[in-house]
Amino acid sequence: MSTAALTHTAATHWNLRPGVTYLNHGSFGPSPASVLTAKHAWQRALDEEPMDFFTRQLEPAYAQTCEALGQMLETNPSNLVLVDNATAGMNVIADSFPLEENQQVILPTHEYGAVERIWKRRCQEKKALLVPARLPARIESIEQVIDAIFAVATRQTKLLVVSHITSATAITLPIAEIAAEAKRRGIAVAVDGPHALVQVDVHPEKLGVDYYTASCHKWMCAPLGSGCLWVAPQWHATIRVPQLSWGRLLPEDRLTWRDEFLWGGTRDYGSWLGIAAAIEFWKQIGVETFREHARRLSHYTREKLAPLVEGTPITPAGEPWNLSMVHLPIRFGDRRVLQAKLFEVGQIEVPIVEFEGRRFIRVSHHLYNNASQIDHLAAVLKKLLDEGF
Repeated sequence: MSTAALTHTAATHWNLRPGVTYLNHGSFGPSPASVLTAKHAWQRALDEEPMDFFTRQLEPAYAQTCEALGQMLETNPSNLVLVDNATAGMNVIADSFPLEENQQVILPTHEYGAVERIWKRRCQEKKALLVPARLPARIESIEQVIDAIFAVATRQTKLLVVSHITSATAITLPIAEIAAEAKRRGIAVAVDGPHALVQVDVHPEKLGVDYYTASCHKWMCAPLGSGCLWVAPQWHATIRVPQLSWGRLLPEDRLTWRDEFLWGGTRDYGSWLGIAAAIEFWKQIGVETFREHARRLSHYTREKLAPLVEGTPITPAGEPWNLSMVHLPIRFGDRRVLQAKLFEVGQIEVPIVEFEGRRFIRVSHHLYNNASQIDHLAAVLKKLLDEGF
């Protein structure tokens, strides 16, 4: 494969710090310049004339943002609210779902740590049971995933909380098939989807889920601090807003469940309203442009890091299991020390994670990354592993 083909012209849309090899888009995805310009414009509008912003501009702009998101997710915007990130949305779900004593919530063992903490606290409060579902050490089929999840289901199971794309292990899970089996058993499904938008198509109604919470600031490249929560219509009336305020600016105008989320006082709305600019960016660039670049660069990454792999990866390479995140096992050791050394020695930002007694490197790249950065990572990582880190 020609490495020249692995440098995309769209990289010029980002203004990243020179000298840093940024291979951690999956944690904190930087926004392209046009999105940051839009965010800053909204911030200036607020700072220059707060009364005009809050009383005349905010509600129409919020509605337009939800409309744009609704088109992307192929849903009515009446099912959507804006939140700071997927974790914020999951807190809303946990506070709202009608959970009772001795009922059960299933959580796969690959779930994000913050989500586990959210549901552990909620189950303790309601005297319910949080039940882990252990996925196989090696996943090769959709049936394996479904069997592992529902092996722990009982008549008391009321909710399944599951990632669309897992964070620590970078696995794309078969949400539509999981949701179909859950529906057959009368179990509601809440999807944690911070990594999904743009990496894969996200259409909650087609997936057949009850809740879907997403971060817009990751692969979608909206400003940091922007996300959305989708709620199926049958659950609208149960939703509790995390911070009770006036709802809409004019309290007598509250009409729907969504209105309670709009007015949170004098917050900075620039990140939320910048989502529309990110959607416009993808209309110009093309989502498939990103996906094709991701396929090529992920394949190249696996080839370059292959000599350093120790053990069998959790899933086969490539789709449908992963796209723009490469997750590979390496020799066991202190993950924090190795991650710190990668930055100290090579100015490389890449997470080293520990999962079920093994150490992995998770490389996540975007349009601004290229083959030479992967070459640099491979060289520095080899050096550090050879030195015993």
